[in-house]
Amino acid sequence: MSRVKSAALAAAPLLFVVLWSTGFIGTKGAARNADPFAFLALRFTIAAGLMGLLTALLRAPWPTRGQAGRAAVTGLLLHAGYLGGVTTAIWLGLPAGITSVLVGVQPLLTAGLSWPVLGERVTSRQWAGLALGFVGVLLVVEGRVGAGGSVGTGAVVAALVALACTTAGTLYQRRVGADMPLLGGTTAQYVASAAALGLVTLARGGGEVHWTTEFVVSLTWLVLVLSVGAILLLMTLLRDLPAARVGSLFYLVPPLAVLETWLLYGERLSAASLAGLALCVAGVALAAAPQPSPALARTS
Repeated sequence: MSRVKSAALAAAPLLFVVLWSTGFIGTKGAARNADPFAFLALRFTIAAGLMGLLTALLRAPWPTRGQAGRAAVTGLLLHAGYLGGVTTAIWLGLPAGITSVLVGVQPLLTAGLSWPVLGERVTSRQWAGLALGFVGVLLVVEGRVGAGGSVGTGAVVAALVALACTTAGTLYQRRVGADMPLLGGTTAQYVASAAALGLVTLARGGGEVHWTTEFVVSLTWLVLVLSVGAILLLMTLLRDLPAARVGSLFYLVPPLAVLETWLLYGERLSAASLAGLALCVAGVALAAAPQPSPALARTS
């Protein structure tokens, strides 16, 4: 049994990266058939119901009123803000692969802000990674424009909003989320996100949804595989593996998402964009590389 558990734990990180990267594919399929806010309100409503049912069935603890309030803020940033920006960017025509690269800078940006916000020390290696990642993003976008692709200002702004929201949400969660019940807290996050985006949809006069096969498959995949399955897998990884190792998994998502969008939707990148993508990967790898402990450094 221990061998089976060890094998499952060894395969879990790769499975998580693959599942998480498909979120950009599913979002593209949904955005081609629905208003982004209406689609996300529907997705979070279903996800909240499923996660709440799971919490009840497993008799997991529910958050207190204070915890629920903090979970709501986290949900508005990490779900409504981040996914709202990503979906809007793709809906406005920004390729899903490039969107994944832009928002994939989040771990680096979080590292850069962790010192002033959380008091966590940022090493010179991490600053070098930040610089490489920033240059890489510029090359990706510039390569898209140079290749004749259309990169609308609104789409880029939406992606940057997503980046800002996921960074702020991560920092906020680090500060206040240590005692949050995982299942019940996630349910509260989805409830807050569904309510907020539902109000936005109503304020915009209601959103149009085309119930095509592509939309139904995309919605089903995003709810079951991403909002429930991948989130629960992430919880398992956070329980069984060091947090730093789990965080580094997100660095592998953009390259895989770019490959998937090329295979499924024919999204191509220019040489400049490919060079930028390589710099992004190098930057995050440099920033994520574990630092040798002082004791190890003295003995080497």
